[in-house]
Amino acid sequence: MRDAEETLPACLASLAAQTLADHEVVAVDDGSVDGTPAILAAAAGVDPRVRFVRTPPRGLVAALNTALGAARGTLLARMDADDVAHPERLALQAATLDADARCAILGCRVRLVPAFPAAGGGMGPYVDWLNGLLTHADIVRDLLVESPLAHPSVMMRAEVLRGLGGYRDFDGPEDYDLWLRAYERGWRFGKRPEVLLDWRDRPARLTRRDPRYAPERFRALKIEALERGRLRGGRGLVVWGAGPVGKGWARALRDRGHRVAAFVEVDPRKVGQRVHGSPVVDVSGAAAFPAELHLAAVGRPGARERIRGAARALGLPADDLVAVA
Repeated sequence: MRDAEETLPACLASLAAQTLADHEVVAVDDGSVDGTPAILAAAAGVDPRVRFVRTPPRGLVAALNTALGAARGTLLARMDADDVAHPERLALQAATLDADARCAILGCRVRLVPAFPAAGGGMGPYVDWLNGLLTHADIVRDLLVESPLAHPSVMMRAEVLRGLGGYRDFDGPEDYDLWLRAYERGWRFGKRPEVLLDWRDRPARLTRRDPRYAPERFRALKIEALERGRLRGGRGLVVWGAGPVGKGWARALRDRGHRVAAFVEVDPRKVGQRVHGSPVVDVSGAAAFPAELHLAAVGRPGARERIRGAARALGLPADDLVAVA
């Protein structure tokens, strides 16, 4: 947290009200100059479970890794100072991790709480999509679409996070980077079906104003993940969708030296044309590229599901079609 005096009391009260009493609150104050330190000191004075660390302003990743170093529990529940945990959050998430040793990173459904009347508009569709991904299979199927877990909603095993080296400090999204690295190491994800966190949205949030969270940085991480996996060996690509999303992916892939063999389109006006030098074929024409990796690069609701159905009908292996955005 930094300068969180407005929202911190409600956040701390929601943790004090947890039905799982056996927990500690490790609060990292990243250089606050408002009343945040006094609020933390008062909370620690009445509740020995609250411990806080004050540091100079170093940024979110440094604060996260500081908290990781100070935490004594085997399970780590992530939270921001402007969010509110529902009373059963810790108990229900801990119960799932205790019951399923295969699951390492567990989210929950969240409720978007705009701080200003218009703040929730842009995040609403994303939260609806995120809340629909509940199983490990759901999450990894759409892992390259967008971050499938709300970072402040996650509980994870401390040994897993430490084994991954903590959060990586670089010019990109630290949470999404962590999910990708965990997946590549074979760890499993999950999500509680209950809404267990009120996730505050406001214009000043980092995801809106920090260049590390720009769409281009997410796409770069996704391409790097593909290069470490299904794009190894100089494999070509077929991009399903010749709209803005597909064209953006094709440009980024070409900039990194990859070959885009074709675009697939349902719009008859585009079929037969060339986009960035690659032919545009109809859905049946996608069958002519069985050796390439196929990317479903569309953003319209329901389009990814229709593409998956079309690919199955053509006999394309499920692993050869990856949804991206």
